[in-house]
This record gives sequence, C-alpha cells and structure tokens, in this order.
Amino acid sequence: MFSSFFQAARNSPFRSPFTPVRCDDGQSAVESVPAVGVGGPVVGREIAAAATSQNDSCEFGSAKYFALCGIGGILSCGTTHTFVVPLDLVKCRLQVDPAKYKNLIHGFKITVAEEGVRGLAKGWFPTLIGYSAQGLCKFGLYEVFKVKYADILGEEKAYLYRTYVYLAASASAEVFADIALAPFEAAKVKIQTVPGYANTFREAVPKMYSEEGMSAFYKGLVPLWMRQIPYTMMKFACFERTVELLYKYVVPKPRTECSKGEQLIVTFAAGYIAGVFCAVVSHPADVVVSKLNQTKGASAVGIVKSLGFMGMWNGLTPRIIMIGTLTALQWFIYDGVKVALGIPRPPPPEMPASLKAKEKSK
Repeated sequence: MFSSFFQAARNSPFRSPFTPVRCDDGQSAVESVPAVGVGGPVVGREIAAAATSQNDSCEFGSAKYFALCGIGGILSCGTTHTFVVPLDLVKCRLQVDPAKYKNLIHGFKITVAEEGVRGLAKGWFPTLIGYSAQGLCKFGLYEVFKVKYADILGEEKAYLYRTYVYLAASASAEVFADIALAPFEAAKVKIQTVPGYANTFREAVPKMYSEEGMSAFYKGLVPLWMRQIPYTMMKFACFERTVELLYKYVVPKPRTECSKGEQLIVTFAAGYIAGVFCAVVSHPADVVVSKLNQTKGASAVGIVKSLGFMGMWNGLTPRIIMIGTLTALQWFIYDGVKVALGIPRPPPPEMPASLKAKEKSK
C-alpha cells in the first residue's frame, strides 16, 4: 500500500532540494533534460535538485526514508519524555490532588519527603516505551501523510494550503500514535497518582487487567485523542510555519548558507515557540486524562463536570515549562538524527515556478 506514497514523494512539493530526481533509466534529471523545444518539461520549471548532497543515505520518500524518520521519532519522543518524568509526575499530582500539592515547588517537596528522590522517577519505564512507540508513529506517519496529501492536492494547492496539509497530516498520524501510547499512559498515571497502587510497570499491568480488563488500558483513548490531536496539529503546523518565518524575517542569511549547527538552533527556537502553544491548547484534555486514569470506573463527562472550568487548568504552568522544553528538544533531536543518519531535510517550501509565472502575468 505504501508504493503509492513512494511515487507521490517523488513529485511532492515538499521534496528535499538535496535529493536528485531519478528517471526510469537510472539517470538523474539533470542528465536527462531534453533540449528546449523538444517535447519535455515546461521551460523554467525546476525538475532537478538545486544541489545534490552526497551525505544523504536515502532518497526522499523512499521506504528507508520513512523508516529512518520513524527512528528519529523514537529517539526524540522516548528520550525527552523520560527525561522530564519528575516534572510530569508532579504535574499529574497537581492535576488530580490540588489540595495536597499546591504548586510545583510544593509538589516536589512533598514527593521527596514521602518517597525520597527515587519517588520522582516513578513511571519512567511505561513513559519510555509508550512515548517511543508514539514517536515512531507520530513522526514516521506524519512524513507519509504529508507526502500523500500534498500529492493529492497537486503542487500549487499544496503550497497555497500547506498549513492545512501540516494540520491534516499530523492529525492523521496522531490517531495511530495514541493507540500505541494509550496502554502505557494508563499504567504510568496509575503508578504516579494512586498511592500504594504499584511501583513498577510490571506490577501495575496485571493489577489493572484483573480490576477492569482491557478497558483499563484504553478507557482513556478518546480523551487522549482530545489532548494529543490538537497538541500534535499545533506542534507540527506551528513549527513548520515558524521555521518559515524565522528564516524569512529573523535569520540574516538564506538557509542554504547556514551551517548545520545554525539550522539546529533555528529548529530549537521554532520548537519551543510551538511547544508553548501546544501546552495551552491541549491542557484541559490532559487534566481529564490524568483524573480519568486515576479514578476507577470514572467517565470523561463525569470528570469534566466535577472539575469545572477552572479545575481543568490545574498544573498549567509546569506543563508549559515541560511541553515547551519537550517540544523544542524533540524537534532538535529529530533534526539532529536526520543530520546524523543522512536523512534528506526539506527546506521551507517555496512558491512553485508555475505560481510565480501566474503572479507575474497578473
């Protein structure tokens, strides 16, 4: 089924300028361009790469490309979420028991006093495995859907409506990513927020299954979608457009003239900006997920009613800090993995030559 994706990638307006277009006979497009006047490509339209990078390990849109992007997603999501487990633990406790944990600092003090420093690492294993699986689907499938949707729209519309392409591709990818994450997220929240329930993932899983069956692992899926899909749509669309704006108005030289280190700094800055918006958009649903997984037999509607509007914003400050840092680090690691593995890195999209010609003719 992915063969159509690979073919679409070759014609995608999001293709890398560092990857040469290949013809059926194996020649590059540069070598096979016919003379002007001979039936062939439209004069003035770029059909070849602006430059060919010998460091690229795969062709943009190939099976290997999508697989390596998935690996980048595993490393970026799994490592960063595990790194901030202490902050995530206190955030969850602020959400489910604000009477006991009054603020971020107070939450850390109580946790260390009651459970020691090791208590701050509770839930690290389901976090590592769950968010690694989520990252695989989130980033890998985002690249797949972005290519496919752009091909459906065509070059011109894909450029004009590229924000909608980012939104649709990220939302589609997150549907599958959350299915992979949900069981691990449910176990993590139980371990972190229910005193004495379990100290490890291995202890929590059989206990959860004996109490509620498989529903214990997936009852939070819909609220998770409500939290993660808006979050991911904002994460990818805001990041992509912020990168465009930074290179256009802030960075004093074209992207092609920036070193890889400079490009990664832009990536980090755009990621942090996107992360702040992500945290605000998805926070109410995040509170519902925490309360839902903490309380046996609870429903999302019941949780919303019991919390009220203001209660759904508990723990927002630590979540902005956590998600802003997380998102920035994830994009930094993901882009860094692309550099390290030689994965093609498409630049911010430019207006197609056909649209430029139309603009001039007006």
